[in-house]
Amino acid sequence: MENILVLGANTRPIVCSLKNIGYNVYSSDYFGCIDLKKCVTNFKSVLSQKPYFSCGNFSKKFNPETILNNASEMIEDVDYIIYNSGISPSKLPKRKLIGNRDINNIENKYELYKRLEKSFGDVFKFPETYLVNNLENALEIATASESKKFLLKPLEGSGGVGIQNIDGIDPDTDIRGAILQEIVDGLDVSASVLSSGDEAITIHTSEQLIGNKWLGQRENYGYCGNIVPYIQQISPKNQLNNLHIEEIAADIIYDLKLIGSNGVDMIIKNGEVYVIEVNPRLQGTFEASEAALSINIVQAHIMACQGELIEIPKPKNFAAKMIIFAKKRSIVGNLNMKYVNDIPAQNVIIEEGEPIATVLTSNKLLKDTVDSAKKIVNNVYRNLTPTNQ
Repeated sequence: MENILVLGANTRPIVCSLKNIGYNVYSSDYFGCIDLKKCVTNFKSVLSQKPYFSCGNFSKKFNPETILNNASEMIEDVDYIIYNSGISPSKLPKRKLIGNRDINNIENKYELYKRLEKSFGDVFKFPETYLVNNLENALEIATASESKKFLLKPLEGSGGVGIQNIDGIDPDTDIRGAILQEIVDGLDVSASVLSSGDEAITIHTSEQLIGNKWLGQRENYGYCGNIVPYIQQISPKNQLNNLHIEEIAADIIYDLKLIGSNGVDMIIKNGEVYVIEVNPRLQGTFEASEAALSINIVQAHIMACQGELIEIPKPKNFAAKMIIFAKKRSIVGNLNMKYVNDIPAQNVIIEEGEPIATVLTSNKLLKDTVDSAKKIVNNVYRNLTPTNQ
């Protein structure tokens, strides 16, 4: 049986999918969720999750180097490596990687925009984007446009972390290594694409949940989950042919010469597509993809990296993934519930705004899928006790 190591901020979804197809799985991650442990042969996590101790703040404590250092011995022992969000492949042995090996020109959002504009500028739209080095420069550009609003986005990063509207920004904000980008008011949609390098195919599109306050997300543009598959809305503001979205996403991944499972984030406004980001790795969407399509996405990713694309079935269900964040500093109760994943240890303290757990539901009907997910979200919140200790 082959040994495979998964690296990332949260490895639980990939680890458990690999376990389901017969791998011995190793993991180095940040959170160390209790439902990760049943799927791994060996693991190391940054958080120890001790009862009545705080799990702290992810943005302050997360360091990719720590995850890599924790994995150093496992890297030598395993046959293959898959990396997830939060880890770059640049410091990993290329001979063991399953996935894209060189993504520097994609992780740098400004370089990515320039390349895509050159290749596809007459095919679809991009938000107006500038590379800025100081706040004065950013404000000067933003105020010169009376009809557009702008946000500041880190040059690298994922999950919507650190994105700020420039209106009302703290004048002492350090924005070195940032882009100024036009705010496009529309529907957030993501496309999941499998690529062998010679061919790319979109396996589904999904509606993204972004900045949802009812899920406790404090970041205005923070990722909170997905609803799979995306169903075209009747509203003229968002109306667009799904096939057109799928073709755009596949063309982008093929043009960038990416392999395996990759994501393209877009905004639909007035029937037009604005491309926002490319995620050159397995996306947070993928476990909802598995629930909707009844296939193992990680296996499909591995096969695509080996040059073979699986036949993609039509979605059999709708699936909803919702990431729950703490609305107040809280002690966690027993969250070992059906449809709840990424479970923290009982009685740990989660700080306000930090992720608690993930809900995943699926059903034949969209409304039932979403309603059941929301019900479980409420059950999770009922199992939290606000604390000042």
